Amino acid sequence: MSPRRERGAGRGRRQNAAPKSGGGSEGGGSRRPSRSERAGRRDAAQRGAGARGGTLRRRPEVASARDAVADLLAERLGFRGFSGLVEEEAASAAEAAEERGLARRDLTALATFTVDPATARDFDDAVSAQHEGDGWRVWIHIADVAAHVRAGSPLDLEALRRANSTYVPGAVEPMLPHSLSSGACSLSPGVERLAVTAEIEIGADARPTRTTFYRSRIRSDARLDYDQLDRVFDGREEAPAGVAEPLAAARDVAAALGELRGAAGLDVESAEPEFEFDAEGNVVRAHRVPQTEAHRLIERLMILTNERVAEFLVDRRVPAVYRVHAQPDPPRIERLLEQLAALGVPTPPLGQGLSPRSAGQMAADASRLARAEAARRGHGRDAYTSLVLRSLKQAAYSETNSGHAGLGSDAYTHFTSPIRRYPDLLVHRALLAALGEGEEAPTLSEAREVAAHSSARERESAKIERDADDVCAAYLLERELGERGLDAEFQGEVSGVIRAGAFVAFAGELGDVYEGMLPARTLPGGRYELDRQEVSLIGSGDGATALRLGDPVRVRVTGVDAERGRVDLELTGGGGKGPRDGKKRPGPRSRENG
Repeated sequence: MSPRRERGAGRGRRQNAAPKSGGGSEGGGSRRPSRSERAGRRDAAQRGAGARGGTLRRRPEVASARDAVADLLAERLGFRGFSGLVEEEAASAAEAAEERGLARRDLTALATFTVDPATARDFDDAVSAQHEGDGWRVWIHIADVAAHVRAGSPLDLEALRRANSTYVPGAVEPMLPHSLSSGACSLSPGVERLAVTAEIEIGADARPTRTTFYRSRIRSDARLDYDQLDRVFDGREEAPAGVAEPLAAARDVAAALGELRGAAGLDVESAEPEFEFDAEGNVVRAHRVPQTEAHRLIERLMILTNERVAEFLVDRRVPAVYRVHAQPDPPRIERLLEQLAALGVPTPPLGQGLSPRSAGQMAADASRLARAEAARRGHGRDAYTSLVLRSLKQAAYSETNSGHAGLGSDAYTHFTSPIRRYPDLLVHRALLAALGEGEEAPTLSEAREVAAHSSARERESAKIERDADDVCAAYLLERELGERGLDAEFQGEVSGVIRAGAFVAFAGELGDVYEGMLPARTLPGGRYELDRQEVSLIGSGDGATALRLGDPVRVRVTGVDAERGRVDLELTGGGGKGPRDGKKRPGPRSRENG
């Protein structure tokens, strides 16, 4: 399951926390227009120049995408920055944490590394690993935020109010002031930091045999980013001195964990958008960052750690906050299989009388078949993934453990990101209290309130982040149209269908993150309707087409409202002839009919 969808299976969104300078490398072999030519074309585009009445809308007082996103963040959150009282407490928190005199194991001599997006500034987890016989020993070090943020203090209450950091392209509104989030609590290389360590012994079968938790003092030896680690894995770059062996051990154990998990969870990875800005705050390039081996290494180790903490808390019956994802409703999964079959995607055999657990396994099986079919076709992966995800229930926080269906975990919590998620901080306090490590355990009532509040705030932040991505993508598209002209055509795929039209995800020369609306009223052939499975938009008149989820199409932009992140399109090619005789498509196979 992707970090963005689960927001805690791995690292969540952090690659857009800081802007990059410059416009990146040039693509293609044609000459790129000069700055004056580009400015002139954008001015003309903004006046609505060109055929078909295409328009680009922007308020003159909003100078750049960064300004628009900053406005959106302030308006939707209702706040920016911290009060003087909170900043003052944060500034003195590191010294106060040391003065508490808590017992710690000194692990500063243990080879340790971090892996994060290149633009990240808050490093809340670090890894050490070594081979032991046929198995491994791994140390997952998490920033000891609980030592810095005292329960009930103004700093703590402000962190609870925010509940999480909100990341948008080029900016972040952190849960904790920067003096902590990117300072005293961040596990930066070469400096000693306070941590909470999970030391996990793992057998040759990749199953944990023993886990111990304790407060520690660590020093990271190397700060790697995902691209760098992938280059190391590919043999294109040497591992940093001192961490080659721990990296190799961590790679082996992550691979073994992946094999062990196998078909237990969903296979629905998604690519995150990453935007590049120039010095003036303009988006100049963007691309989708796929999950790689480096991402999966960290994700699997964090999942393992979160599971071990959850199992410990369940066993000790300590009030805490769990990350729960209920099994899906069987009728909804039956509907999913019908929708995939209508698109010609293979589906697992459908038995009689599905239970919620068997429905969850069927969704996992369907996700793997859909991904394989998309790979075979060369298109449709995102559309099929979206269908699978919409058939599932939403993950949330709860004071009661009920397992995580998407990850295939019987017990799961969020422990590994206390710098940017309040539930993780509360879980740290619960764990340390149970260990007698100087913290007070939350009450059940407190855990319930934190779970409900954090779930609501998480949804709000996710909506802000998605909308900010849309705004930045629209600004970049506006730039591309200014350079290429309003007649430019784009290749894309149908990403969604509703009665009013189809959504199309498409790529251009500057980015592959665009999406727009193709209104049904503009399609050829008269009236269009959704099919029974709601996966195709089908026309009924002469010259009509059919647009199915995942279909390749070509489009032209007819309008951009950059500040709202909205794009209007018209179809220039693609689509196919849909069934007009009302016949049913074959449904998913049952076990009885083979």
